[in-house]
Amino acid sequence: MKPPRLEIRDIKRSYDGKPVVDNVSLAIQPGHVTCLLGPSGCGKSTTLRIIAGVEMQDSGTIHVDGNLVCDTVFRVPPERRSVGLMFQDFALFPHLSVGENVAFGLKGPGAEKKARARDYLGRVGLEHYIDGFPHELSGGEQQRVALARALAPKPRVMLMDEPFSGLDNRLRDGIRDETLELLKEEGTSVLLVTHEPEEAMRMADEIALMRKGHIVQMGAPYNIYNAPADREAVAFFSDINTIRGNVQGALVATPFGQFFAPGFSDGTGVEIVFRPQHVSIDFDRAGKGPSPSTRTGAPARGVVERARFMGAESLVEFRMDHDQQKLRASVPNVFLPKPGTPMWLSVRRDRCFVFPAH
Repeated sequence: MKPPRLEIRDIKRSYDGKPVVDNVSLAIQPGHVTCLLGPSGCGKSTTLRIIAGVEMQDSGTIHVDGNLVCDTVFRVPPERRSVGLMFQDFALFPHLSVGENVAFGLKGPGAEKKARARDYLGRVGLEHYIDGFPHELSGGEQQRVALARALAPKPRVMLMDEPFSGLDNRLRDGIRDETLELLKEEGTSVLLVTHEPEEAMRMADEIALMRKGHIVQMGAPYNIYNAPADREAVAFFSDINTIRGNVQGALVATPFGQFFAPGFSDGTGVEIVFRPQHVSIDFDRAGKGPSPSTRTGAPARGVVERARFMGAESLVEFRMDHDQQKLRASVPNVFLPKPGTPMWLSVRRDRCFVFPAH
């Protein structure tokens, strides 16, 4: 069995005694995209800089195709690691033509370098700009030139640090998809850093969720989203609702009925966490709501506080009758009930997560 294209083992890095990257390990196979996802300051970019060789780890090792690239004694220089870099700042040289930018850093005769630059510009649809200059290009075109430049040396690993955050939303999706398609064609292993869950879900084969220097959970986007490690992992991907209770006989009694809480001892305080899109809404009928069901348990009544149309959905906020807690529900399309309207809420049992109370 072939070794991973990129493997980092137990990487640590501290500044002034404070851990910034703490025991991070991951492996990426050829042609796969792994995303380091987490809030600002969690250690994502530092991890990337260590792999690139522009920063040194305190301990741990980095391997490319099974070969040691760096430990705390041995160190392959950055330019010999076969690692490409793409950042939010495209960093194109304004005094060089587009073709010269792409050819920058390539070895060999000038004609050969220009042919390689033309080839990669053709792959991103910008061959006709080869003799133009960066200031003549739009932001999206400059990003594609930066991608061509990063791919031209045919790196085995591509490191990408928030490379699309400078683009407007409508342009971003198209550029992301084109980039991903080209990287897959090349068989390049990709480590992408982002703080945007949507970007990670759209691009990654595997997500490594980071927090305070640690990888707290790693897996396919579907698994990270639907089997989160803790409350913070749920909240990082979407808005959440939380109801609290105490365990008795592996059950938690709530206004929405009883919830299973296996593995918790009696008397333990827990939080039941669920997303707004998993809340069902029904109308109040003279003080009565829908009948309980196995799928959604018992309904609980609340009063509309605010409703907002968000484009593809409407977000409705309720003040619940039983404890005045605020809960949110998202509804496809347009649904804007007036404030003060009583309604009944039900919660999908198979979309709830039970965690120890904070």
